[in-house]
Amino acid sequence: MQFKDNSVLITGGASGIGKIMARLLLEHGAKVIIWDIDESKTTAVISELSALGVIVGYTVDISSKKQIKDTAKKVKQTFGGIDILINNAGIIIGDYFHQHNTSNILKTMDVNAIAPMVITSEFLQEMLAKNSGHICNIASSGGLISNPKMAVYAASKWALIGWSDSLRLEMKQLKKNIIVTTILPYYISTGMFEGVRSKIPILNPETTALKIIKAIEKNKKMVTIPGYTYRFTRFAQAILPFNMFDWFAGSVLGIYSTMEHFTGRKK
Repeated sequence: MQFKDNSVLITGGASGIGKIMARLLLEHGAKVIIWDIDESKTTAVISELSALGVIVGYTVDISSKKQIKDTAKKVKQTFGGIDILINNAGIIIGDYFHQHNTSNILKTMDVNAIAPMVITSEFLQEMLAKNSGHICNIASSGGLISNPKMAVYAASKWALIGWSDSLRLEMKQLKKNIIVTTILPYYISTGMFEGVRSKIPILNPETTALKIIKAIEKNKKMVTIPGYTYRFTRFAQAILPFNMFDWFAGSVLGIYSTMEHFTGRKK
């Protein structure tokens, strides 16, 4: 997929890897549209990056179906649709499940799992009509392996992975030239995962964003970052009994204790 002169929508584009991807895409000659819930950060990013090319931003709470629909309409009126969609926005609470209230559960599922589907549905018909487009969904390695204090987050990412790859297969079955890429990164060193401690190296945001952009450019189907995560995890889950896998993931790799000191992004 070429980026030059194509319109790219990034959700959660005002911070973290979303902001980095916006810069990289502008450097590739793309027209960038960012959606973010934080108006001040969105304004700051546009001011910072506008010298690199065409970038516009919209303040959107993607847990609101109405805001998604209304903002998608504005984007279509301005750009006539989009060529590439990057569903990047996400949230995490980081508590044991019994500590979640109903609002936290629904908000996490709405932002991480439901919103990518609703946003995609707003733009997919135009992609189908022109038989061209690319949808990139940023999931998580948390969608591969269960983890304490990530129950709802993991559920949302498992859902996202299942929907994303099913959509890929549908486009293939329908013989449509619409590529779907699913990205499964490990913890990334952004404010979202502040406080996480891990034996496995935490990912650098710049490097991760660059790998995602390259995955889109090369029309990759599914990319785990680091690359060995998917095959290694699935193989270990397939051959090891539950208790042995839990021991290996928890005691050897230390995955089950990674969230013990989690604080998350400061408000």
